[in-house]
Amino acid sequence: MIPTLRNRFNSNFTTGKYHKLLQRMDELCGTHVQFRISETPCFMPKELLQEMAGIGRDLIAQLVTPQYRARSDIAIPPEFNVPNEPDHPLFVQVDFGLVRGADGELRPKLVELQAFPSLYAYQATLAERFIEIYKLHDAEVRQDGPAEPLEFLLSGLNAPSYRELLSRAIVGEHDPANVILMEIHPNEQKTLPDFLLTEKLWGVPTVDILDIKKQGSRLFYESSGKLIPIRRIYNRAIVDELQRKNLKPPFDWRDDLDLEWAGHPNWYFRMSKFSIPFLKHRSVPKTWFLGQMDKLPPDLENYALKPLYSFAGRGVVIGPKEEEIAAIRQADRANYILQERLHFEPIIDTPRGKTRVELRLMYVWLDELTPVLTIVRMGRGLMMGVDQNKNMEWVGSSAALFPRN
Repeated sequence: MIPTLRNRFNSNFTTGKYHKLLQRMDELCGTHVQFRISETPCFMPKELLQEMAGIGRDLIAQLVTPQYRARSDIAIPPEFNVPNEPDHPLFVQVDFGLVRGADGELRPKLVELQAFPSLYAYQATLAERFIEIYKLHDAEVRQDGPAEPLEFLLSGLNAPSYRELLSRAIVGEHDPANVILMEIHPNEQKTLPDFLLTEKLWGVPTVDILDIKKQGSRLFYESSGKLIPIRRIYNRAIVDELQRKNLKPPFDWRDDLDLEWAGHPNWYFRMSKFSIPFLKHRSVPKTWFLGQMDKLPPDLENYALKPLYSFAGRGVVIGPKEEEIAAIRQADRANYILQERLHFEPIIDTPRGKTRVELRLMYVWLDELTPVLTIVRMGRGLMMGVDQNKNMEWVGSSAALFPRN
């Protein structure tokens, strides 16, 4: 999107540098990164990222009002309703695609949003490695003035202040040994690199939710034969996976536990695909709860059917057939939305052709709601997930870099 930088990168690219990038990421993560890393970062105008960050703020603001909170109570399953919920989420992700308007201008359109942690450790590490391995500190862009280096952190953050902000969010005021990253079978998750980097950066151990011990109102994990009290949980366990695998943790989510949540679980339900039909903004595509629709639009090929609570595109149907929708039981239709389909514009010029991007704006809400970083997914498939872009090059996990000024 910044032609001078794009052309320079493509001209200087070598497979040797790319393989070095992959090797370095595996080394830093302490495990093999299973999902595909793209050959290239994306060079984005700072103004575009700031625009999306502002839209994200506007959307999130609509979802922390007393009115929406009352309406979203129904979204929280009774068996997963955790006590002591704060008045706003700690982590929020807002995903955008770029579409071409009738006037020919590119505009951000909301894909979805989720009040749940994302790859805060991995993504910063990946962006730094793109700059390091490809020597992009030498790739500068002139804009009516002196050359400026490339950056990837938002809100004026630098590497030390970013790590400090995330330390406050994840660890709080506790000894990191008493804080855990809680996940379901973490060693089997594709996001394991982020878990291991989180431990490396902030000292927080990763604990399988099924290995936690409960004594009264307190939770513990075992380390070197000792039970270590848990004071704070950086929650990465997705309820959808617990239900699909019929797993029962050793505690009840409804228990009034003697601990803090770094990312209170209730907000996972409140601020999610469930939220989209309530949002009012030019960036929000037309969206309805399937269970509230009297009739379907005649052009279903221009819509996407999405389950409310799933990750990585699981269960999403692009251009659903009437018979596919008819097969969903009436009682289950409240758990789906039908959404206007977005046609992402191919904007990244690569040696394998133009590539589309989906950009995730990552927020941390401590003293104030702060956009901190972006995740970029590049793709040429029907959807942007890894499974929809198999056996392709110049697609996958990427990072947004922008000139400082």
